[in-house]
Amino acid sequence: MCDAGTAGTVNLKPNAGLRGLGSGGKTGFGTAFGTSPLQGTPSSLVPQGHGTPALPWRRANVRHTSNELYADVVETLSVTLAPSGRPLAALASGTIAFTSKVSGVPDIAVTLTGPSGKHNLRSVIDLPVFHPCVRLARWKEQPGLLSFIPPDGRFTLAGYEVDLMPFAEGGGLAGGLAASPLKLPVSLEVKTGLGPTGSDFEVRLQLNRVFGSTGSTQPLRGGNPGGGGGGGPASPSLHELKVSVPLPADVRNLSEIRPSRGDATYIPGDRSLEWSISNKELSQGTSSFALRCTVVGHMAEEEEEEDPTGFGFNTVANAYAYDDEPYQSVASPTKPAVDTTADKDEKRAAQNKILMPSSASVSFAVKGWLASGIKVESIVVDPRKSRGLGEHVKPYKGVKYLTVSKRGVEIRC
Repeated sequence: MCDAGTAGTVNLKPNAGLRGLGSGGKTGFGTAFGTSPLQGTPSSLVPQGHGTPALPWRRANVRHTSNELYADVVETLSVTLAPSGRPLAALASGTIAFTSKVSGVPDIAVTLTGPSGKHNLRSVIDLPVFHPCVRLARWKEQPGLLSFIPPDGRFTLAGYEVDLMPFAEGGGLAGGLAASPLKLPVSLEVKTGLGPTGSDFEVRLQLNRVFGSTGSTQPLRGGNPGGGGGGGPASPSLHELKVSVPLPADVRNLSEIRPSRGDATYIPGDRSLEWSISNKELSQGTSSFALRCTVVGHMAEEEEEEDPTGFGFNTVANAYAYDDEPYQSVASPTKPAVDTTADKDEKRAAQNKILMPSSASVSFAVKGWLASGIKVESIVVDPRKSRGLGEHVKPYKGVKYLTVSKRGVEIRC
């Protein structure tokens, strides 16, 4: 319906949902909410009337004493590694959370860039989805450009996926990420069947160097135990490092747990071992960590041992029994004793083989670094298209990067 020449719109919530970039979808604002009066119309020409907001995702008469714009880019890793460390699958799922606290109706342009520039960003980013405020036509013309009039407050601006595999299935290079191997802040290695009876396994962690936003190799540092310092693009910091080792159902207990650093937690009967390294220990400069454990399975049937005395006094049934042999008899030649220690160790090693873990996963958070190499190049407020914002007002802008693995990096044994 219309009122005073202005089309009425429904005031929906700012985070009503994201929309994908489909071939059949309309460009502009109207894909998720139907046809919008803003499609193809400059924001300065949209009429205002009777307090009805022209944008369904932004309330009218927004006022802020301090104007601020923040972008938080978060990527969640899902990586599967072979026992040799070769990646079998590697995927990064990214989310761009945007916070807008700007008076009036600002018109904002956010520019993204990839590890080798903006020219091949289309081949790096897969399955992009956007908030309804994003102008899809501008993204199609210039991949990496997010042009929008934001809701007031915090909302999800866009989402994407990036394939981190260094080579495509056909053997060729896959975009800019294929020029170099997969880079992870932590390397994980698991060795099983250690010790004389094969009852030990060892987990090793190695902190690697990662690439900052400037493109130079940066040493990965542990997080400050006080919570401050580090975590910027020039100095990435590692936090919340934890290793999870699933155990087979036949494991009854872990008789020995020996971590070089951190705390290892296991309760008899649990199906996993948790090894955590605190931020304080990470900040001490150590780059290599190890955990060694001894597994105990269900008790096997013990073999009857031979009587070393030859009188049959080693068992309860024959404790006071005499042999039926004659009192005086010719002693039969005794066979030389055979050392069966090696055979027993081999048998125990075969039994302990089924008690070894088959995989291990690591969880962590890295502040100031993204696995995909995507960065926010600029955040610009267009003063000509914006309304209600003074010409001399310059909002404060900030960008943060965070890579998270919630048991997302898994190595097979």
